[in-house]
Amino acid sequence: MSKINLPQVPLAERVRPKTIEEFQGQKALLGEGKPIRLMIENDTLSSFILWGPPGTGKTTIAKIIAGQTNAEFHQINAVSSGVKDIRGIIDIASYNKSLSKRTILFIDEIHRFNKAQQDALLNSVESGLLTLIGATTENPSFEVIPALRSRARVYVLEDLSKNDLTAILNSALKKDELLSKLNIEKIDIDFLIYLSGGDARSLLSILEAAIIQEINSDSIKIGKDVLENVVQKKNIVYDKGGEEHYNVISAFIKSVRGSDPDAALYWLSRMIEGGEDPLFIARRLVILASEDIGNASPNGLVLAEAAFGAVDKIGMPEARIILAQCTTYLASSPKSNAAYMGLEKAFADVKNKPLYPVPIHLRNAPTKLMKEIGYGKEYKYPHDFENHFIAENYLPEELKNSQYYFPTENGQEKNLKDRLKLFWKNRKKY
Repeated sequence: MSKINLPQVPLAERVRPKTIEEFQGQKALLGEGKPIRLMIENDTLSSFILWGPPGTGKTTIAKIIAGQTNAEFHQINAVSSGVKDIRGIIDIASYNKSLSKRTILFIDEIHRFNKAQQDALLNSVESGLLTLIGATTENPSFEVIPALRSRARVYVLEDLSKNDLTAILNSALKKDELLSKLNIEKIDIDFLIYLSGGDARSLLSILEAAIIQEINSDSIKIGKDVLENVVQKKNIVYDKGGEEHYNVISAFIKSVRGSDPDAALYWLSRMIEGGEDPLFIARRLVILASEDIGNASPNGLVLAEAAFGAVDKIGMPEARIILAQCTTYLASSPKSNAAYMGLEKAFADVKNKPLYPVPIHLRNAPTKLMKEIGYGKEYKYPHDFENHFIAENYLPEELKNSQYYFPTENGQEKNLKDRLKLFWKNRKKY
């Protein structure tokens, strides 16, 4: 085979859709009668922010708009641009307005702009001097200032489906000048999609690298072995400081709380593979052991605390084994949030009712005067009575017989409930 001149432009850029009809996915935004499609077709753009995972089409949508609307289009990246760049584009927009021409500013990774940089956009966006299109992988509620967010609609992009990614792949094979000429006999599409992590740009980049590796073969076969050689590790989407961080830890905690050790191990693996701090995971398990398991299995807190100490001492990669043991034990344990809910109920009374005085028989009497005025008088010492218990009121008189702790029938907490029921006969819930 003669030497092939490889294009300088990456495949993902070469095959980027230029029209709505070529675009795959995001039907809720670009389908017939949907909001962004209507704005493009009617050339009635207003400012908006595209929020979604990497490689789902944010930049492509912006570039389609650039090619299909009667406006001057400017693109900047928040990582490498600042207020000076914004002001330069605002000056251009002012000149364009004098010519009755609209200006669109596309800011990729807009969440990287600080407050001052976002503030610099406000007047121009509000007055309509600029039509802003922002793209972000992070939740705009946290990363975009409220004043700017109120001036731009937020559209959420969904993960691309397997069908979307397959269509993007097939389109690239037909559309690209180089790929269409090659004898590509086989591609392990399922494994390629798996490696991409749902990111279309990553999918095309991996494909291109694999083809380049095999390009001198008479018949190109992109199997699992070739793909594994090109990509040593799956593309794990996990930003420790961003939205996905909170989504995954939430799924992990809810899986443990829901007594599903299998799901919990999956989310644990996602966090570990994404580079999460193991002590952060261990800390959350300590909290969960008390909040969600509590007295149904008191050993849960003991194990979680031991796991935290062991993770701190051992470090990765072995710490993952300790985390797995603690996770599966807590997920498999009986659950009770009675202690936590009791605390919440007590807090509500403290916050919403008067701070009643401590009953005089419960007060400390370290001085002679305090003893003389009755502090501690008639206090009954429980250890002097049978079963080391005597019915007594330990609450302010106004809250007498109030109940905050409602033990469950789960695990060891049932034993506590039975004991309290025997002692506190005037409290109906024991």
